[in-house]
Amino acid sequence: MKTRFCHIAPLLIMVFAMISSCSKDHKTSPVSSHVDSILFETGRSKQYTRLVELADSFEKSGNLTQLNANRWRGTAYYHQGQNRIAEVCYKKALECEVNTDQDQLSYNKVARRLSELLLVKGDYEGALRVAIPAIAKMDQTGIGSDIDYAILLNNIGCCQLNLGQDAEAQKSFYSARDHYTNRWQTDVTSRGYQEAVVGTVYTSMAYINSHHYAESIYWIDRTEMLLDKYRQHPDSRAEDFREYQGRIYIMRAVALQGLKQPKEAAKAYREFLKTDYSKTEAGRILANDYLIAAQRYNEAADNYSYLDRLMKQTGMELSLDNIQLYVLPKLRANLEAGRRDSARILASNLIILLDSAIIAQKNSATAELATIYDTQGKEAEIARHQADLTHQRLVSTGVALVLIIIFFVIYTLHKRNATHRLAAAHQKLEEAHGKLQIAYDQLEETTTAKERIESELRIARDIQRSIVPNEFPQRVRLDLYAYMMPAKEVGGDLYDYLLEDDHLYICLGDVSGKGVPAALFMAQAARMFRVLAREHCMPQEIAKRLNAELTEGNENGMFVTMFLAYIDLKTGRMDFCNAGHNPPIFNGEFMEMETNAPIGLWPDLDFVGEHVDNIKGHPLFIYSDGLNEAENREQEQFGDERLLQILRDNHFDSAQQVIDFLCNEVEAHRNGAAPNDDLTMMTLKVD
Repeated sequence: MKTRFCHIAPLLIMVFAMISSCSKDHKTSPVSSHVDSILFETGRSKQYTRLVELADSFEKSGNLTQLNANRWRGTAYYHQGQNRIAEVCYKKALECEVNTDQDQLSYNKVARRLSELLLVKGDYEGALRVAIPAIAKMDQTGIGSDIDYAILLNNIGCCQLNLGQDAEAQKSFYSARDHYTNRWQTDVTSRGYQEAVVGTVYTSMAYINSHHYAESIYWIDRTEMLLDKYRQHPDSRAEDFREYQGRIYIMRAVALQGLKQPKEAAKAYREFLKTDYSKTEAGRILANDYLIAAQRYNEAADNYSYLDRLMKQTGMELSLDNIQLYVLPKLRANLEAGRRDSARILASNLIILLDSAIIAQKNSATAELATIYDTQGKEAEIARHQADLTHQRLVSTGVALVLIIIFFVIYTLHKRNATHRLAAAHQKLEEAHGKLQIAYDQLEETTTAKERIESELRIARDIQRSIVPNEFPQRVRLDLYAYMMPAKEVGGDLYDYLLEDDHLYICLGDVSGKGVPAALFMAQAARMFRVLAREHCMPQEIAKRLNAELTEGNENGMFVTMFLAYIDLKTGRMDFCNAGHNPPIFNGEFMEMETNAPIGLWPDLDFVGEHVDNIKGHPLFIYSDGLNEAENREQEQFGDERLLQILRDNHFDSAQQVIDFLCNEVEAHRNGAAPNDDLTMMTLKVD
């Protein structure tokens, strides 16, 4: 056996040496790099017709692979607005073999652009069939930048959200967020921040368009944080900052309006009106997203009067898509505003515009079809040219083929001895396939059950959010605001208040554990607090009666720490009881108090009540340990000292400003780490 292999080895070396010499790739790295540079500069100078010609020429000469040629052609047609033929070119590019690292990088860019095109036109399944395999290829090869991952994951998340796969969409958006974070943390320019801002704007808009307003608030807050970092960078562009700041205000206004918080939405819109972007034509049209949602049709109709000027400035064509996006909403705004004459004129013009747009679309489709046929003709010409080149190599390749045939004859003789082993292996493969099919069926059943559970958890989260108040008193002498964010779909934190005349009851608590059991315990505690507050019980009495109720039948040993207080708004006196909870911060210091035991552990407990003579003019801040114990990736906690320093060293104009500031600080501290506990905060000030 060894003797035969010694004779075969030199033969194999000769065969592969001849093949390498015959089919040696003449596209060396310097040539390929030079070709890419020429194409890049042509595209950057917007010579798109020339770009197509160069891609054809370089592919014909063999200096550009078929994958890269189709990529550059797709890029040229995309920038000329010919999305249909761009899509054809990109799909052809993805059908090509990926042989080099450069091919893989080009594949990533094509997948990004093609999945975006399919997403925009509503082909969500098609976009997923492009983006998901692209992610898998990058994972397999290890070739792919953070921005490749981030854009593809963002596209995947948008598709999943539109297909009703909310939990999967959230995972995709969070993964995209982590890659955007890696990008801007490692980029010395402002480009990383700008890309992250664009990505979070798309994510925010995806949630708003699918009416997931509560989820959109998180991404809008993150966009604002990233935009602030972008603004501080020395090479940032002021016009970009102004535009995205305006978009953030409008997105926040639309989301708050969708959450039935019209006052907060109107406040966000007023902030938008203070920006320079709101004075531009584009800003006025953008503002109508909120104005129509808020049914402020007169203002929307006024803004739409700038539409014609905007379309002329930007060179926007009156396609069917643009008629649907802009002209029809303009007609609706005028109708709802009672401007019948303007509406009639618009309706008459709309008939003409639709007719022109339909004709233009048919002409465009015809032109694109002609271009596709022309491209196919070019491809045939390129194929003939490459066939000629191939023919020239056939003579030298013939000898190599003869040697390969000899090698395979010898190899077949050796192979025959292993046939029976192959048959046995095939049998084992069949058995393994049967087991794999069974495992797959079990996995499918598990996945269905998991999706059902996640759907129920989303419903539970919405119910839980409805338990705590989302609207706060609008009183001259009282500034009160609170916020809660569960670590999982549902959590065990709670807060509540009851205001009757000049009597204010407040509570904030933290149930042991997380998830559904904690949420149920939390709901019971919140309901009972409100009942006892309506009976005008003092805080220590409320704690005692809550404890008596919650210890009954509490076989799992659950408990809740809670701070309860009653405040007389006339005198400023605050009576309170702290049941094992973190001490609040009053006037910049932690309060000294009786801790008492948590509620729900032991029956028949007495709770000690205390009071402060007058809290007027001094802020009171109450929180759960999800704030001071928030951890980053290195498991470092946010800490009490940092919390005190923030509250001491910063001036805040409102209670909401305190909580918004701390939310951003905690998010920055986590630096992408998942929340390790529920986070709840309440702040108030009596003047």
